[in-house]
Amino acid sequence: MLRIAVQAKGRLFEETMALLEESDIKLSTTKRTLLVQSSNFPIEVLFLRDDDIPQTVATGVADLGVVGENEFMEKEENAEIIKRLGFSKCRLSLAMPKDLEYPGLSWFNDKKIATSYPVILRNFLKKNGVNAEIHVITGSVEVSPGIGLADAIFDIVSSGSTLVSNRLKEVEVVMKSEALLIGSKNM
Repeated sequence: MLRIAVQAKGRLFEETMALLEESDIKLSTTKRTLLVQSSNFPIEVLFLRDDDIPQTVATGVADLGVVGENEFMEKEENAEIIKRLGFSKCRLSLAMPKDLEYPGLSWFNDKKIATSYPVILRNFLKKNGVNAEIHVITGSVEVSPGIGLADAIFDIVSSGSTLVSNRLKEVEVVMKSEALLIGSKNM
């Protein structure tokens, strides 16, 4: 039985379910079911939080996983990219208050940056010689500058409307992300 870990909710969930349906993999899901077996293939689908998928695949609990590249890179688990799926595209970017001038990356020196992606941000800052304080939070990153918690943010950007509504502007795209099919290196 092949076990595939997928995100339990959100845009990546919807697009993954559409991909499975296009592949004629039949599943009957209910809100509280975490493990569902296909009625027409020897496949089980395990529904998880997106940030749990890389570890679940790396440890062999699931054979494959569909996860955002951003989560895969953040978790640094022992799994490999099998295929880029071409959907759920977004970017991880640095953003700052829109009323301030942006002279370049040096602006972030000695600033506090709020993020849910400290590993990716730390690697980027180190590579570019920027010394900033990383403040890790798990949600609503974009409100951080407005409430005085941070000077800037590093977060996922799709359309940019959340940044605009929080009076922020995107100033540096650090990485582009899309859905990935990942597998254990030990398969």
